[in-house]
Amino acid sequence: MITPTSAAENHLLAALPDAELQRWLPLLEPVDLPLGLVLYESGRTLSHVYFPATAIVSLLFVLEDGHSAEIAVVGREGVVGIALFMGGESTPSRAVVQSAGRGYRLGAAAMKASFARNGPVMHLMLRYTQALITQMAQTAVCNRHHTLDKQLCRWLLLSMDRLEGNELVMTQELIANMLGVRREGVTEAALRLQEIGLIRYARGHITVCDRPGLERRACECYAVVKNEYDRLLPNEVAC
Repeated sequence: MITPTSAAENHLLAALPDAELQRWLPLLEPVDLPLGLVLYESGRTLSHVYFPATAIVSLLFVLEDGHSAEIAVVGREGVVGIALFMGGESTPSRAVVQSAGRGYRLGAAAMKASFARNGPVMHLMLRYTQALITQMAQTAVCNRHHTLDKQLCRWLLLSMDRLEGNELVMTQELIANMLGVRREGVTEAALRLQEIGLIRYARGHITVCDRPGLERRACECYAVVKNEYDRLLPNEVAC
């Protein structure tokens, strides 16, 4: 059985009132989240919500021709599958694990029942949803108006906020797919960041060497998103 200590790896679970967490513990399932695992597809009815612990999940919008772009990332601060408790049952986006790890999942019926009680769970999930919507909106603005260098800085910072440590396992091709750009562009941007000592990249491993420098080089979009998470969510939840 999952314990309160292990469940607290996910910050939303850690923020649940004790009575609600005790109700959920027998229902939560530990899950491995390997790189590339699709948690849900566009248009499919969701059967579970997922609470990442050490993994990062990318929410992607996929076009008819197969091209895709990331609209948000979810890690230990959040939950994947908000459409389930917001009433939509499905979503036009796809959820794919972008950084392998583990997490927990909860069945649709249990999630809906907790949300329908109009108590702390509902208010917590609504605040998280507002923060996630802010991330989606700011991602759209960033992708339209800012350089690839700045987009990459934002993306790296958001990813690092959702991981322990300062290293991310991610190929440039996958980053390009997330950002919806050519791989060559990501290669050039990563090399520029490496040349000025902000990151180190080798064999699919990205290490952030100078986080304050990366934050200074990023556009305002990262700060907008982080400030909104900090404002809306309890200290133990915010990134």
